[in-house]
Amino acid sequence: MIEADGLVHRYGETAAVDGVSLTIGDGEAVAVVGANGSGKTTLVRHFDALMEPDEGSVRVDGRDVTDDPVYARTRVGMVFQNPRDQFVAGTVSADVAFGPENLGLGRSEIDRRVEAALEAVDMAGRGDERIDRLSGGERARVALAGALAMEPDHLVLDEPLVGLDRSARESVLGHLDALAAEGTGLVVVTHDLRDLVETVDRVVGLVDGRVALDEPTPAALDRLDGVGVRDPRC
Repeated sequence: MIEADGLVHRYGETAAVDGVSLTIGDGEAVAVVGANGSGKTTLVRHFDALMEPDEGSVRVDGRDVTDDPVYARTRVGMVFQNPRDQFVAGTVSADVAFGPENLGLGRSEIDRRVEAALEAVDMAGRGDERIDRLSGGERARVALAGALAMEPDHLVLDEPLVGLDRSARESVLGHLDALAAEGTGLVVVTHDLRDLVETVDRVVGLVDGRVALDEPTPAALDRLDGVGVRDPRC
């Protein structure tokens, strides 16, 4: 479970996240929506201690993420909007292995996780390929594999469909649906719900860093105008 309690994060004098209290249950698929600058990315980067709050707290399974960031990062996997921002190695398998290696796992367990993660994103047998020679869609899948190799309870994805062609979008969406069906919690940051309506159970909408909408998906669709997001049914 991920719990934010009175979370505030400021950039200078501006509160990008302003008093957010939010609970995301295990296995729940949630879309975090809002216009550009609404605080979506700043909010979710607190979930695995990539940012520290100015006020309030975030807990994962009851543990404060600031006090125990390693635990948070093993339970909450993060996939950035631009996959290049998280690649740390030159080849596919080396990059996917980076997270498990930093957990101090044995070689056989690392290899098992890498193999399973690459198979999950249809990249099996491609571990020796250089990341800089992959297509945009393939890079997105490698980034997803890197998060999956940590075997997290929750997977946070920041605008995972931006810049992908139709084929790559369908591939990523298929993987997300499979993960949700298997019980992995999903938190998807987006400004466009068109391809995600059937995937997410709940929509949380931010305006000026505050929660302005928190409803099950069917009810939320009628209130998207209030958070600056297009109704995907139109």
